[in-house]
Amino acid sequence: MGMSAGGGGGFNSEINVTPMVDIMLVLLIIFMVVTPFLQQGVTVAIPRETNSPDVDPAIIKESSVVISIPQDGEYYLGKEKINKGDIGTEVKRRMEKKPPEEQIVYIKSGVGVSYGDVVGVIDEVRRKGEVQQIGLVADKKKKGGAETPAPAS
Repeated sequence: MGMSAGGGGGFNSEINVTPMVDIMLVLLIIFMVVTPFLQQGVTVAIPRETNSPDVDPAIIKESSVVISIPQDGEYYLGKEKINKGDIGTEVKRRMEKKPPEEQIVYIKSGVGVSYGDVVGVIDEVRRKGEVQQIGLVADKKKKGGAETPAPAS
């Protein structure tokens, strides 16, 4: 592209886009690899509710305490798998660092999880965790058909 055959040493006014394409492809690959790690917590198919309150922005904070129950007998605190008996102690430890107005525990339960399992987790949190506010997370249907998670107390 720079020099033409025959020794005519004139400049070429065409833009060389090959380096730009290379950089864009590298950035695309980086974003494709990093995106799955941006999701917080454990993926749970949560129930849908039409009359739930607005989304609490504290749910998506890194410092929020979210207990996920994707299936009966399977418990996660954030992304860490945890035993049911350790939930209250671990929640209490995490709540000691927070001011009283931010001491909320969110519980995400899968659609097929039994009601008794969710109540058992709530009991564990209240027994040892000394938590006053517990939010139950449900999917909220928007008017346009898009869905976002929202707590239901």
